[in-house]
Amino acid sequence: MKIIIRNLPRETTEEQLKKMFAEFGPVKSCDLVLDKVTGGSKGFGFVEMERDTNAIFAIKKLNNKQLVNSRIRVKLAEDPK
Repeated sequence: MKIIIRNLPRETTEEQLKKMFAEFGPVKSCDLVLDKVTGGSKGFGFVEMERDTNAIFAIKKLNNKQLVNSRIRVKLAEDPK
């Protein structure tokens, strides 16, 4: 199940993001979206978890969590059509 995480602090690394979700179960993939010009974070990313139940639990626990000076938003990623 693919999850989108928004409003991440710009200094968040892909490894930190993966570690945060790994507490809830196995992470299949983790992609922090980076600016092509600066190489810095754009403030959002995607995590794919192996089990739907773990993903749903992670969404419930991490949505609106305070991370540094940002309140992150975590929800199910929509499939592009």
